[in-house]
Amino acid sequence: MHNGDESLATLLGGRRAALDSVVPVAGFVAGWLAGGRSIALGAGIAVLAGAAVAVWRLRQGRPPAATVVSLLLVCLGAIVALRTGRAEDFFLVRLLTNAASALAWAGSILVRWPFLGLIVGTVLGQKARWRRDPALLRAYQAASWVWVCQYLVRLLIFVPLWWTGHVVWLATAQVVLTWPLVAACLAVSWWVLRRSLPPGHPGLRHPQAAPTGTDAGATHQ
Repeated sequence: MHNGDESLATLLGGRRAALDSVVPVAGFVAGWLAGGRSIALGAGIAVLAGAAVAVWRLRQGRPPAATVVSLLLVCLGAIVALRTGRAEDFFLVRLLTNAASALAWAGSILVRWPFLGLIVGTVLGQKARWRRDPALLRAYQAASWVWVCQYLVRLLIFVPLWWTGHVVWLATAQVVLTWPLVAACLAVSWWVLRRSLPPGHPGLRHPQAAPTGTDAGATHQ
């Protein structure tokens, strides 16, 4: 593959998005503890922290849609915790989004439109040209399973902690399972992607059309 030192981490900017989600969580727990387990104070600080991160990212040129979604998730978590009166429910929205993400990524692989291919293809300006390359399609499918596993790992840890109401441990898990886990996921999926491509393949930036008479969508995995 002729990509030099390029990797999924540099293409997708995983560190920045991962760190953004940690700040409001830290704010929530800090406020909750400082206020004598006050959900209102924790929720207020979380929303303010999320808004500050959103403004900062917008000034850096981050896509508005991604910034708004991140802030919306923080607000929803705060509202849920305030309505239920359970501090651990601040993390319920994140738990549900991880479950939905695991199902969505698995589904995208099964219908042969792996999300990793869609994301990287969009970043590289290829639209869906990568799908006409059977080898690249298979590689994206294989690497996308790593992302499914990432969400499942989070659920295996988050669900018991949420169920037992361990708020501080939930926040700790959120920090540990954000950038470190995303970094590991990016590294492993990049390794799987490279290993799945046949020798001599020109790489992600240069999809090869399927030979005449074959259909990339019907190629055996």
